[in-house]
Amino acid sequence: MTTLLHIDASVRTISPYNDNHNSISKGIADRFVSAWKEEKPIDEYIYRDVGLNPPAFITQDWISAVFTPYEKRTQQQKNIVALSDQLIDEVTTADLIVISSPMYNYGMPAQLKAWFDQIVRVNKTFDFDLSRGDFPLQPLLSGKTLVIITSSGEFGFGPGGIRENMNHLTPHIRTLSKYLGVETIHEIASEYQEFGDERHKSSVEIAKVKAESLALELAETMND
Repeated sequence: MTTLLHIDASVRTISPYNDNHNSISKGIADRFVSAWKEEKPIDEYIYRDVGLNPPAFITQDWISAVFTPYEKRTQQQKNIVALSDQLIDEVTTADLIVISSPMYNYGMPAQLKAWFDQIVRVNKTFDFDLSRGDFPLQPLLSGKTLVIITSSGEFGFGPGGIRENMNHLTPHIRTLSKYLGVETIHEIASEYQEFGDERHKSSVEIAKVKAESLALELAETMND
């Protein structure tokens, strides 16, 4: 049995009545989750659409509350970090994390960055010790698998691609993922959206097939 945390970051929805403007990344992620559920039960499914319901940005008051020992926090400070605590609990519980995100201006949507900022938190998901020298940050979580599902308007953002150096989406997620406790990462990408040609249609269909195949593979191996 597996606990799956599913994060969608697109500001678009998926609807049978809005096909021309549906979120591609959400649609591929939905295919992944549906394929998993058809293969094996999910012990717990946690879903957050941070694109449509974004977490609050961190503030100076948030930082002050985080660096105040719990027993000394005011009720107001506890309220300020309550969402952060809940999001961290969801990540801690998860065995598998699925993050779907479009590429906005070559990086992640602000809403997804806000989610990470609420979670990557000292003494919760990492600790800090200067005795470690130049690498004082150490993740506190481990053992998780991450599936990154992305969509982009252009193409060639993968390794060796013509726009590899312009990809600030998946490398950023990969860097931050260690603070989620991620040890294994799988990527599924669709491209060419702005071109709207056969390359785009093919890219989306291939991504959906990969999503189904990966879901079946992980459902089998992670439930063994």
